[in-house]
Amino acid sequence: MSLLFSFIIPVYNRPQEVRELLESFSVLEYAEPYEIVIVEDGSTETAAEVIEEFRSVLDISYYYKENSGPGDSRNYGMSKARGNYFIILDSDVILPPHYLETVSTFLENQYFECYGGADAAHKSFSAIQKAINHSMTSFLSTGGIRGKRNQIGKFEPRSFNMGISKEVFEKTAGFGKIHPGEDPDLSLRIRKAGYKTTFIPNAFVFHKRRISWSKFYKQVRKFGLVRPILSKWHPGSAKITFWFPTLFVVYLLLALIISIICLHIWAFIPLALYLIAFFTEALFKTRDPFIAVLSVFALFIQFLGYGIAFLHSTIQIHILNKDPEKQFPNLFFK
Repeated sequence: MSLLFSFIIPVYNRPQEVRELLESFSVLEYAEPYEIVIVEDGSTETAAEVIEEFRSVLDISYYYKENSGPGDSRNYGMSKARGNYFIILDSDVILPPHYLETVSTFLENQYFECYGGADAAHKSFSAIQKAINHSMTSFLSTGGIRGKRNQIGKFEPRSFNMGISKEVFEKTAGFGKIHPGEDPDLSLRIRKAGYKTTFIPNAFVFHKRRISWSKFYKQVRKFGLVRPILSKWHPGSAKITFWFPTLFVVYLLLALIISIICLHIWAFIPLALYLIAFFTEALFKTRDPFIAVLSVFALFIQFLGYGIAFLHSTIQIHILNKDPEKQFPNLFFK
């Protein structure tokens, strides 16, 4: 099967990010034709001028539509694309030069209808961005859900770095209206439709994520609210690792209570050992003590934001049996 790739990129008020992404496209080490489809999702600050600068060197299709969320915008882009294999990216990523060649070679040797890749921190990223990236990708903080080499057939690709065939898009109707969470929802529906998903090693992107602690907290809090909804929609998809942040929060409270009652800090010894291991891993990977310290701070924000929200959503959705869209309307686009 001859693959013609179409990159699908929704964007909302981020022209500078589009510029950086297109600059990375311009130096891709890939000789075959490919298409870039950019969908402006109701932006008031559009990337139109930026896109015009790159039309002479890149095959870009540009569409503007009313705001309806990233999932619907990706569906819109895939419906307009000329290719037969769609690669979905967030606007806040930068591609390494080898990216498309790596994906193409992998799919030629072992074809999958859907794949995902990892994310990494670019050397130009701020210390906070690098710390957040480590916290969001470390096995010690995520349990490996962000991608491992042996995750063939069961990996849940994320929409910042995800590929699906045109056949899969037509079969599943693409992304749903929930956000965040539209990507694991689609991955689970793809597998229910009889297709396999996979993780492609080395097909990583540089992902900026959030640029402040407050934005990062809001992001992980939404992740925590969404996961019980997805577990309700897709019985059997829940994993024990989803509970780790909540258990971390419960442990902190119990350790604090025990320390106050017993006037001793022995209850915090497991926490200290865990943080030392996490800091050591961050230091080894980033080679920067300051970023390693910030990574520990990011870990607390990630676990507190996600863990508390996850527990709240679990109670509302699974115990009280509330309707997700009515209970958490800010997670859904109309």
